[in-house]
Amino acid sequence: MSESKPRIFSGMQPTGTLHIGNYLGALRNWTQIQYDYEPIFCVVDLHAITLYQDPAELREAIDRTAALYIAAGIDPEHSAVFVQSQIAGHVELSWIFTCCTPLGWLNRMTQFKAKSEKQKQESVGTGLLAYPVLMAADILLYQAKIVPVGEDQSQHLELTRNIAERFNHLYGDTFVVPETRLPAVGARIMGLDDPTQKMSKSSENPNHAVSMLEAPSRIKKLFGRAVTDSNPAVDYETMGDGVKNLLAIYQAFSGDANDRMRAEFEGMRYGDLKKRVTEITVAKLEPIQAKYHELMADRGELHALLARSADRIRPWAEETVQLAKRRTGLFVN
Repeated sequence: MSESKPRIFSGMQPTGTLHIGNYLGALRNWTQIQYDYEPIFCVVDLHAITLYQDPAELREAIDRTAALYIAAGIDPEHSAVFVQSQIAGHVELSWIFTCCTPLGWLNRMTQFKAKSEKQKQESVGTGLLAYPVLMAADILLYQAKIVPVGEDQSQHLELTRNIAERFNHLYGDTFVVPETRLPAVGARIMGLDDPTQKMSKSSENPNHAVSMLEAPSRIKKLFGRAVTDSNPAVDYETMGDGVKNLLAIYQAFSGDANDRMRAEFEGMRYGDLKKRVTEITVAKLEPIQAKYHELMADRGELHALLARSADRIRPWAEETVQLAKRRTGLFVN
């Protein structure tokens, strides 16, 4: 890792299995930009327990997510790849921030409103309200300058900036305020069952998403059932959201320019379009899946790799926590 390059931090929750929306929308972008920065990529398992998780399933999901990071192209010899709960500083700094974050800021967070509405008020865990503060701690713990996330996370990033600025105002210049400029992210992939909604790991519809670990036969079925529109073939002037989504998936995997895409797919019948999208998805996921199974076959080495990354960056976290404690007047050894 080079101290001369800007430090970046990003992560994903281990709940569910990463799908092609996660890959094309974020994970692949991480692999492409990692050598331009000093990169830290985290499996954010502490965020996952804002809702109850079966312990055995969560441990398996953590391994699965970490293995997919590496299988997708994150280089653990260059990038830090670790699990959030390996480094206690995430929670310690989060508590310090919780004590200086106004409640009104958290009540305005749209994701809390959306998730809490699905549960009875008395059953909503406090962590669901406070987890954006933990997210801020994740970033600020490593003094990250840039956070490569999509626009759907812009509100959380703005809260992170607000918390950093408030702490710096109260206690003196302590934290790097991360930029609001986000690196270019990948395609915004929508649900196959509902192309007006972003593809999500939390959907209960089995035909919603294509997992990164999906078998080719299942991928074929999923794309075969994907929503299109009333036209019999691709019409760039009138096509609906479902057709746009299928074309976006193909283009994201292929990298083809818009004019080439239009020349190739204009007038193509939907059965042929779905076949083409299936073929390129299977081809691109095949080497990732092979590497994933290799990593998961040796859990000891996978865990050792995560431990090496955590050990490498833990001193950065400890330095930040000690500085924050001194600034706030807390006891420091």
